[in-house]
Amino acid sequence: MTDTARIWTAALIVIGDEILSGRTQDKNIAQIATWLGVQGIRLREVRVVADDMDAIAEAVNTLRARNDYLFTTGGIGPTHDDITVDAIAAAVGVPVIVHPQARAVLERYYETRGGLTDARLRMARVPEGADLIANRMSGAPGIKFGNIYIMAGVPSITAGMLDGLTGTLEGGLPLLSVTVGCWVAESEIADLLAQTERAYEGVQIGSYPFFREGRTGANFVIRSTDAATLESCAAALSEALSDMGREPFAGGI
Repeated sequence: MTDTARIWTAALIVIGDEILSGRTQDKNIAQIATWLGVQGIRLREVRVVADDMDAIAEAVNTLRARNDYLFTTGGIGPTHDDITVDAIAAAVGVPVIVHPQARAVLERYYETRGGLTDARLRMARVPEGADLIANRMSGAPGIKFGNIYIMAGVPSITAGMLDGLTGTLEGGLPLLSVTVGCWVAESEIADLLAQTERAYEGVQIGSYPFFREGRTGANFVIRSTDAATLESCAAALSEALSDMGREPFAGGI
């Protein structure tokens, strides 16, 4: 039986010189964070690293040790600078092999696309002992090794791999949220926010200030895995704001 009270965590490593240079804007962080939330898993940290063997290996060993799951995106294509598989294999201490099932998948995919070249065969390489993640978008599969999930950098292909993983990772209750907005300076109600959060176990309140229409306001995002607690906390915060003479706006401003 799944322990729904436990908080399951994940980390993400975004790999690629093109991300760090600004040539490519990463879209996978939001996509993976949203997907993990539905699975009842919290994305706790994200690290962006260059196409460098030592940097990837260090990040992998650090983040896989302190999270239930580790996802990586990027660096599993057919070119010489796609070194993610090599770096992860080095990090976990196993050789790189050509996975026979991955090879068969690629042979079928490229049968009418010019055949399986040496470059394309690179996409069948995995750390020895790894399993595959189905990829319905293109021929090359993703890779699972222990608690590490090695995925493509192209967001549409990543989405297909996530779809294949849906329901296969153990998690807890999904994190729910409610937003209350108010035209008030964040500093005026800092104590109220802290007191309200302390009064409701398992609740976190995030404050997001803004300046619009010549006025200062803030949206308060209340998060909890328990719907009843969430509703009670939002009602208490709204009532407290009203008592201060500040109108609360359900759903935010």
